[in-house]
Amino acid sequence: MTRLRSIRPNPDARVPETAMVMAAGLGKRMRPLTAMRPKPLVEVAGKPLIDHVFDRLRAAGVQRAVVNVHYLADAMEAHLKHRVKGIEIAVSDERAKLLETGGGLVKARDLIGNDPFVCVNSDNLWVDGPVDSIRLLAALWDDARMDALLLLVPLSQAQSHRGQGDFHLDAHGRITGRRKPGRLAPYVFTGVQILSPRIIADWPEGAFSTNLFWTRAIEAGRAFGAVHQGLWFDVGTPAAIPMTEAVLADG
Repeated sequence: MTRLRSIRPNPDARVPETAMVMAAGLGKRMRPLTAMRPKPLVEVAGKPLIDHVFDRLRAAGVQRAVVNVHYLADAMEAHLKHRVKGIEIAVSDERAKLLETGGGLVKARDLIGNDPFVCVNSDNLWVDGPVDSIRLLAALWDDARMDALLLLVPLSQAQSHRGQGDFHLDAHGRITGRRKPGRLAPYVFTGVQILSPRIIADWPEGAFSTNLFWTRAIEAGRAFGAVHQGLWFDVGTPAAIPMTEAVLADG
């Protein structure tokens, strides 16, 4: 159930051609596995995390990906060049300074282009349910009403997740607010979303979080969420890897 009850999915909707793949983080929670490799190259179920992401992007029909790099950027670029096939790659180079997620979007803005785009964290792993999750977001995207459409998972179904939730939704799928300190929120952000480039505006200098853009969209009533219908894993620590692999192996 998507929670976007007032919006009829468009089965003929086109999946955005471009994706932004966030791959520049330091991977501190994944140490010591990230001592010699960037977190997106840590293997889970036989392949690097970022390759699972590219599998999902290709399956949905995404044609090109902008990938930002910072930590161990040479290794990341070599992997993108020699191991990633079937999708065009453009690199957004953040070697000089880590810009976080919001700053990363600003840096990559010209590479992203002027159309709505998929934005994906490279360190999460998901399995589609009855429908392809990226195609679901595309079918629910309404450019006239939305600046952000986030794929969310119920807190109770967030595998290996130790947080307390991220967002609240109303009956129409509009995000009404963030989790308040000391309280739970019913939905966790999966790291998968569709954004309009117009959300990238009036940014501060240097590094900052995408939270700044989300907050503006929420306050304007232009941030929405769709509930993921499959499995999602928060693969943020070494301990989460065997837990994730066990669930995947069990089908």
